[in-house]
Amino acid sequence: MILSPPGIIKPPKMIDSKMTQNPIPRTDPDSAVRDAFRIFKENGEPIRRVLDEFNIVDYDCKPFADDVYLYLPLHRSPDKEECSAIRDRLTSGILCLPRPIDNAEYFGGYVKNLLFQTHKKAPTVSDLLGFSVAYEIIGDIAVLDDKFTDGESDSEISVFDVADAVLTAHSAVKTVLLSKGPISGEFRTRDLEFIAGADTKRTVHKEYGCKYKVDLGRAYFTPRLSAERHRIMTQIADGDTVIDMFAGVGPYSILIAKSAKPARVIANDKNDAAVELLKENIALNKVQNIIALNEDALFLSQKYAGAGDHIIMNLPHNACDFLETAVTLCKSGGVIHYYAMTSESDLFESSVERIRDAAKKQGRKIEVFEMKNVRSYAPHQYNICLDVRIV
Repeated sequence: MILSPPGIIKPPKMIDSKMTQNPIPRTDPDSAVRDAFRIFKENGEPIRRVLDEFNIVDYDCKPFADDVYLYLPLHRSPDKEECSAIRDRLTSGILCLPRPIDNAEYFGGYVKNLLFQTHKKAPTVSDLLGFSVAYEIIGDIAVLDDKFTDGESDSEISVFDVADAVLTAHSAVKTVLLSKGPISGEFRTRDLEFIAGADTKRTVHKEYGCKYKVDLGRAYFTPRLSAERHRIMTQIADGDTVIDMFAGVGPYSILIAKSAKPARVIANDKNDAAVELLKENIALNKVQNIIALNEDALFLSQKYAGAGDHIIMNLPHNACDFLETAVTLCKSGGVIHYYAMTSESDLFESSVERIRDAAKKQGRKIEVFEMKNVRSYAPHQYNICLDVRIV
């Protein structure tokens, strides 16, 4: 990633200045203790943009500076994988970070427990309405669930009142849509009604240093699987071949291609619109090792039988229909990441048996090494993932 035109990031000053604490009284109610990222002031903006991609800068707190350094507040500490990715993004800028000090971690940028002045906190949607509302934010679009209230409100509430509250509480949100029902159809799309703001279903969503162009009316995308996508990415070893059978706009494939070191990622989807966006996102994220396909996943084994070290099956409502193909795609010792919707009375057992039966038909066996309840999907129904080695 190019941070800025040549010459913007300047070499470090030859100065041994000690950190100057922000002079905020500890008794100030509008202050908070946060970890920080410490940088030379003249390099602040390009490095802030990199940190912002990882969603770790705390914009509820005000940055401060001393004579030499700028201190950016962090709302959470990045994990080790993120620290490594941030270091890679900074490229030559890493040479311009200050030398480590006593309470710095990883490299000279991170500083523990500094006092920052906070911005006056904006009201939440719950504050404005008096009850909580179910919605998700994708880029600058908020999507209200079809049953957006949680039953706490005794009075009828207008969807337009809810939209106004969302726009007020989230300054970055420009559009509010209402989901008219569950995900449905072959391409897992939702019927979305425009409610307020800019009338669009297209946006750019940022996640773990990647950017995704999304069209919510034409291709499925949810931010609720961001942690799950990162979990799978951490399992990819150098030189692996990854086959993403139902890639959508690319959130698994692009993260893996950009943040791990696979030999190649084969990203497939049957939805023409999803693959169009997938190709745009490959270019947007400047990844080279992805093959984008627009095929029926049932026929992938004709070309890629035995090629996959990891097979991603994120089609939870009917991935079971493609299990025999997934087993064929998987090399000996490879892993299938199988997603399903299950009831709380049978979270994993039936899914394990389906995979075992599919493998048995090809004279193969399975080793289940992780069973994960990814999220609640509906009352008593869960989105689960099984990580299964095929031998």
